[in-house]
Amino acid sequence: MTEKRKGARSIKDIPQDILEQLNRGDIETANLTEWLAVDQRLLLENLLQQNNRTVYLNPVLKSLAQLKKQTVNTINEAIGLELLNQAVKNHDEEFLSELSSHPADLVRCWSAYTIGRNNRLELKDKLNKIQSFASDSHFGVREICWMAVRPDISKNLTESLSILSEWAQHENEYVRRFASESTRPRGVWCEHIDALKQNPGSGLDILEPLRSDASRYVQDSVGNWLNDASKSQPEFVVEICDEWIRESPTKETRYIVKKALRTIKK
Repeated sequence: MTEKRKGARSIKDIPQDILEQLNRGDIETANLTEWLAVDQRLLLENLLQQNNRTVYLNPVLKSLAQLKKQTVNTINEAIGLELLNQAVKNHDEEFLSELSSHPADLVRCWSAYTIGRNNRLELKDKLNKIQSFASDSHFGVREICWMAVRPDISKNLTESLSILSEWAQHENEYVRRFASESTRPRGVWCEHIDALKQNPGSGLDILEPLRSDASRYVQDSVGNWLNDASKSQPEFVVEICDEWIRESPTKETRYIVKKALRTIKK
């Protein structure tokens, strides 16, 4: 099983048979090294051949050729967007549905973009559909899916915070983490949310339920959220951290607070 593979530490050490399976979309990547090693163009070509959609290949490759900056993430996004365009143009909902449950994690990443950037969907529908990606077993899919819907979260912040405050109390730690990570004021590899940089208090409905979360994955995200906020509103963050330590002096809260205050205490 893929989950039991640790994966090579460098791209040159990936066994040829594993690389071939990854590029065919037969298996998931086991770590970041494998994730970076996949030839997304080759994976795309294999996917379209396997699904009898080779007519989509040239339009997607044309979009990739127009990218000014070619990184794993920009290629990932461009493929997802153009697959969405082709499916919409050809009324091909069946294909989009197949992508969402594909064995290859990078294909599911493309699928997340077909939802996050689908202008025919309202925000609530996008978030409903993206939740299965937020709870995906693969780290790459979980990371890409919040980036796919982040522009809508930022644009519809009040509604997003309302919906995601419920996610912050979800039984699945990955879903809880999405609520925090997707709304970070500064975030990683994404545009900042200026409203939350200036008024981080509006995110407390998401953060409060997570202040003593048992999951280290969630704790890291909450600590990073507050650390983001500390760069523009340090007094607010110090006040919240003091309050949390007073009201819930658990080891989980102490860990979050230490992470939250790391920039202030430099």
